[in-house]
Amino acid sequence: MNHPTTDLLDPPAALLPGLRPGTKEVRVRLAPSPTGSVHIGNVKTGLYNWLLARGQAKRLGLEGSFLLRIEDTDRNRYVEDAAVQLLDILRWFGLEWQEGPDVGGPHAPYVQSERLPIFQERAHHLVATDHAYPCFCTPERLAAVREAQQARHEPPGYDRHCRVIPAGEAADRVAAGEPHVIRFKTPRDGETTVDDVIRGPIVTANETLEDAVLLKTDGYPTYHLAHLVDDHLMEITHVIRGAEWIPSAPLHVLLYAAFGWEPPAFIHVPLILAPGGGKLSKRHGATTMAEFREQGYLPEALMNYLALLGWSFDATTEIFSPEDLLKKFSVERLSASPATFDYQKLRWINQHYINHILTLDDLTSRVIPFLARAGMIGANAAHTDHPDYAAVREATALLKDRLETLADAPEHMGPFLVEDLPDYDSALLVPKKTEPAAAQRGLEATLALLPGLDLTDEAAAEVRLRALAEELGLKTGQLFMAIRVAATGRTQSPGLFGTLRVIGRERLERRLAAAIDRLAAQPA
Repeated sequence: MNHPTTDLLDPPAALLPGLRPGTKEVRVRLAPSPTGSVHIGNVKTGLYNWLLARGQAKRLGLEGSFLLRIEDTDRNRYVEDAAVQLLDILRWFGLEWQEGPDVGGPHAPYVQSERLPIFQERAHHLVATDHAYPCFCTPERLAAVREAQQARHEPPGYDRHCRVIPAGEAADRVAAGEPHVIRFKTPRDGETTVDDVIRGPIVTANETLEDAVLLKTDGYPTYHLAHLVDDHLMEITHVIRGAEWIPSAPLHVLLYAAFGWEPPAFIHVPLILAPGGGKLSKRHGATTMAEFREQGYLPEALMNYLALLGWSFDATTEIFSPEDLLKKFSVERLSASPATFDYQKLRWINQHYINHILTLDDLTSRVIPFLARAGMIGANAAHTDHPDYAAVREATALLKDRLETLADAPEHMGPFLVEDLPDYDSALLVPKKTEPAAAQRGLEATLALLPGLDLTDEAAAEVRLRALAEELGLKTGQLFMAIRVAATGRTQSPGLFGTLRVIGRERLERRLAAAIDRLAAQPA
């Protein structure tokens, strides 16, 4: 598909891909299943839906509504409290829905398990109109059919055994309480075309399609029936979903036709591939939104990166705030090609937000939970009047360019927040080509000098300590390294004088004294 040039204004609303003539509102949805932690691929799809409704549609002068619907009809995989966690992570990510299970709306309820009578009535309607039929095949028979097909090297699939049962006989067996499912009566000949906004027409021979189950023996619908009925009743205009649903799309088009309904516009977005190809899985790294939050990724940075896994604005721009995305996203620029998840690129974007976009106060408030979890500060330090807040703010200002994620904060900020340093190797206090006695003498002189040293004036402190090194006959690097290790327990830190300023006089005095004792205790 040719992309429009980026300097063109949005086209008139009538040219929005997939929009029916006369439609004044774009309605899209994110419809996750509460079967565990939400995967980044699902959220990427939800992001595109949100950007279409709340960004592109609004720019075209249309109403735009983003719905959240919980599709919990797969009871075998249902996870208790997963829906609650799902809403929490989506709010953290920054998506806002106008209709949903927690906010209500004109098409409530928005939880499919609360809509079972609707799906059952629709399935029975298809049976009554000869578009579906009861299937009484037992699991044992279906397993035997599959085994026989495998033995004959045939593609597996239902053999339509119950499709030929006379309608009256099938109705009697249903009335007698015989367990059954309801299957769609897929046309045996002809072709079905799925019009995809970014892929064009997708044509499938009907003979390759199965008679899919629509209603299970427990009265719960399958995805094929439930999502389609709800999309129609909730007036969804565009269905943006993952490319894994392309093989099922012809069935959905046939179901729309069987109901006499016009289908929405379909947009199947590319899958996210692992580095090196294949499906992204836990062995490659984090894959769920909860994991990325736990690892200290910013929701804005994650939104920025996920948007780029299948969409681009131009050939060069890589940083997009949520506001930028709402202003610039268009479905015409979605790609049909799979995108590879690059963890290093995500970390780079996250670090960019930490260093160049967040204000110092905002960043401080975000690192505090990670520091509190590590036991370095009080749990209430987020309050600006808390005694720990100012210390965290100073440490954040000094160290933010070393943070790739918020979870890096405890490792880098520890020496600036804890009272006592963790144990470290005393040998680090003695720089290369320096005698232990010389290092000890340098630290003793620094400790003696400290009462008259203004650590808040970094330039003046540097001048005085350089002069001290010369007085002691030491190279500045020798003295400065010994002071650095004594102050932090490490050979690497931000600039020495910024480090000393943030650590503060009282802690520095204790640490210099402790380091001197360490050296004095070393064998001669």
